Amino acid sequence: MLIQASIYFIGTSALLAVLTLMILRIGAMMADCPQNGPAIKTASVTIATGFAAIGAGGIILIVALLAAFPLEPVLGLLLALGLAALCLGLGFTHAIGTLRLVAVGGPDQTAKA
Repeated sequence: MLIQASIYFIGTSALLAVLTLMILRIGAMMADCPQNGPAIKTASVTIATGFAAIGAGGIILIVALLAAFPLEPVLGLLLALGLAALCLGLGFTHAIGTLRLVAVGGPDQTAKA
């Protein structure tokens, strides 16, 4: 079980780090806008920090799946990795959507973009 937990933590931590860096890079690219550039920079750091914190908590909670499948460790590992990737992907999508809302000036401005 220790081997599966190690594989899980390495894989999901790497995924979390890559997605967090992608949020920061997308925010840096969007910060070229002269109108909302400073707000986008601040928002991208804030959103990336929140994503990393919530994602790390989710990773820790999902590892309980490994303990739920003691007789089938590979099945538990695959379920935990799949669920973590799904949750991190959905969180990433929401984070980028929030960053886009900051870029266009708020939820009432999205229809104009």
